[in-house]
Amino acid sequence: MFSGIRRNGITGTTRVALAQAALAPMVALLGGVVAGFEAGLAVLYGALVALAVSAVLVWRERQSMRHPEWDQHRLFKLFIRAGLERLALLTGLLAMGLGVLKLAPLPLMIGLVLAQFAWLAAASRSNR
Repeated sequence: MFSGIRRNGITGTTRVALAQAALAPMVALLGGVVAGFEAGLAVLYGALVALAVSAVLVWRERQSMRHPEWDQHRLFKLFIRAGLERLALLTGLLAMGLGVLKLAPLPLMIGLVLAQFAWLAAASRSNR
């Protein structure tokens, strides 16, 4: 529904989620070395937020793949629903990180943005 399936059976969104899972500890370690332990935690939290948002997309994609009988209208509704779920999750997790956990905003957003670069990596790799 959302992306093509490669020869090895892994979709593009799954590749992105795996790349984000691999990136999260690396950017947290880098943030911790450069700016301190608290900044490293904020960077890690931002990367994990991006991973959670991508995991919702992977979940909905797999759900659509299990139902080949669904028509285009049902799939479009699922696509819209997945987008709204991802937006709500992103907003909620960012509010929790900034408001409840009192994490530093800049490192948190840097972690989120760096984890989103996994989408670029997956897009550039899909051409091969």
